[in-house]
Amino acid sequence: MNMLTQGNFNTNEVTMSSLEIVDFINEYRAKNESSPVQLRHDSFMAKVPKVLGGNQSPKFIGDYKDPKGRTYPCYHFPKREACLMAMSYSYELQAQVFDRMTAMEEALKAKNSFDITNPAHLLQAIEVQAKLNIELSEKVAVLAPKAEALEVIADTSNTYCLRECAKTIGIKESDLIKLLIDRKWVYRDSDRKLQPHAQYVINGVFTNRTSPVITNRNDGKERVFLHMRVTAFGLTRITGLVNKMRKAQQVAA
Repeated sequence: MNMLTQGNFNTNEVTMSSLEIVDFINEYRAKNESSPVQLRHDSFMAKVPKVLGGNQSPKFIGDYKDPKGRTYPCYHFPKREACLMAMSYSYELQAQVFDRMTAMEEALKAKNSFDITNPAHLLQAIEVQAKLNIELSEKVAVLAPKAEALEVIADTSNTYCLRECAKTIGIKESDLIKLLIDRKWVYRDSDRKLQPHAQYVINGVFTNRTSPVITNRNDGKERVFLHMRVTAFGLTRITGLVNKMRKAQQVAA
């Protein structure tokens, strides 16, 4: 059994370690996929800076000891970061991690206010523990309510290109672009570059990053280009849009 060392993390805040999330993902795949691929912990570790950002990920670093007493690095994620990491694999996993950590928060709250002489507290503790003992894979993931709940934890500190979004959601990049254009979320400008419609920038789905100033060698004029990026919040919205399209296609079939 691996022994986790949590370092200087707040003991009053629930966390999931990278080891726990990897086990969680592999368990989910084993129960829901016909040919599950085992996720390696080192592969997950390498992905963390890409999802959370190189400046943010070191805040959650820790370590653990394997059964032989050897020390290896791992991460300890608060609720928001655990959900973002799960979202990078699948929307359903994100929803289940959110549910699990919500139950853990309830258990911690009950523990901190627990009075063994109070019958109401005893009953509450039993109810919370029962929730934690329910197998997460047996829960029905209802996507729409999960999206609304997870909008609270998603922000725009991390951004993604459409190729990364398509890979995360599991859709061809060309199909995703066509869907976003058809739904008038994005359009192509005069240079054939994808740009977001203003309302989706205001809503926080997309953001534009400006390029460095580029000087044209022929005419000497300086130009600046806008590069469209998808926010973490936007990724949840686009995932919902794709899932809605897939459901409509299933009904039509």
